[in-house]
Amino acid sequence: MAKGHRSQIKRERNAKKDMRPSAKLSYARVSVTKACFVLDAIRGKDVKTALAILAYSPRYASSLIEKLLKSAIANAENNNGMDADNLYIAECYANKGPTMKRIRPRAQGRAYRIEKKMSHITIVLDER
Repeated sequence: MAKGHRSQIKRERNAKKDMRPSAKLSYARVSVTKACFVLDAIRGKDVKTALAILAYSPRYASSLIEKLLKSAIANAENNNGMDADNLYIAECYANKGPTMKRIRPRAQGRAYRIEKKMSHITIVLDER
């Protein structure tokens, strides 16, 4: 457990800001499980290889992640002045978002619940 006053602990935690370029897609209409299949395929790869994998992946999440990766590359070039050829995917993960709950009518007056899940997808790049 950290020592010191609560405000001091918060100040120290906020001082350690991660300066790696990243991009985040919030409220993506794809479940975490389905997004992770695509994210696992590109984790640790360099940017060119990852874009090639995403371009030919048949999954719906790959189009969302491809757009997000291009955004992260643009952030690295414009905000951090990095070269796109030296970038690789340091971290990529999907966190659970809110779930839309819907009702589906079934036989004999019953109602089944349908859960439309969302996720928050994050990609963090770094230079080799």
